[in-house]
Amino acid sequence: MEKTYQLFPWKRTWEEGSKKEPVMREQYVRLASGAELPMLQFPMLAQCACIAHGFTTRVGGVSGGEWSSLNLSFTRGDDEAAVRENFRRVAEAFGVSPEQIVCSMQTHTTNVRRVTASDGGAGVTRPLTWADVDGLITDEPGVLLGTFYADCVPLYFVDPVHRVIGLSHSGWRGTVARMGEVTLRAMADAFGSRPQEVLCAIGPSICQSCYEVSADVAEQFSETFPGAGAKLLYPTTADKYQLNLWEANRRVLLDAGILPEHLQVTDLCTCCNPQNLFSHRFTGGRRGNLGAFLMLKGT
Repeated sequence: MEKTYQLFPWKRTWEEGSKKEPVMREQYVRLASGAELPMLQFPMLAQCACIAHGFTTRVGGVSGGEWSSLNLSFTRGDDEAAVRENFRRVAEAFGVSPEQIVCSMQTHTTNVRRVTASDGGAGVTRPLTWADVDGLITDEPGVLLGTFYADCVPLYFVDPVHRVIGLSHSGWRGTVARMGEVTLRAMADAFGSRPQEVLCAIGPSICQSCYEVSADVAEQFSETFPGAGAKLLYPTTADKYQLNLWEANRRVLLDAGILPEHLQVTDLCTCCNPQNLFSHRFTGGRRGNLGAFLMLKGT
């Protein structure tokens, strides 16, 4: 990762004119071709020497049309060769090959899979051999975990004590089923991770103002998070509510034992920033996929 500067005009969730620093920052990687690939990073995770991480934007790839330009999905109608090149660029930005990327197969479950170097390339250079996996964990350096988004919530987990990482996809179904807690439990069972030692981040996804849900979804969140109030569910009509997935996931992680000082929550909404990020809700489903990536570095 070479340099940090702001290029994109972002709409952030804090008030215009506020002096508050942005939660996430743009980092630019110069590729061998001379092109630059933007990557969003959390300052807290960027300070952790044992890992590399990032969240992609729409910019820096070769896809065209509604997938322009860094689409990371083979299943939304984009040209396969373009998607492969997009993955190759991401891999280069992390200093690895596409054969070292391991992808999820997201179906809004709370299934978490432990992966190793033997799984390298799964979902990119060779077919996945698993289904219904929304979370990935590993303790092996050089395995680049990848999960994919266009409004749902990315969850990053870094245990610098045991040198363990996790990356999970949490839509509303995963959130109400406490995907963050499930991932932490998987890390504890497999590697002995303790929540108070884990660093967590909640990545770019849809904000409360943009995310209206039906009463039946709101009821499930009210049952899971009793007494949460309008900060979590803001009523807009008799049977519609604006749902705050960031707040819900924050509560899940804190309830699971993450220390407040070890948690960063994004201030970037995918739906508010369709020029920079893919959003399913903004485009009515005509879009590509963004990627969250996380890797342990070698010792």
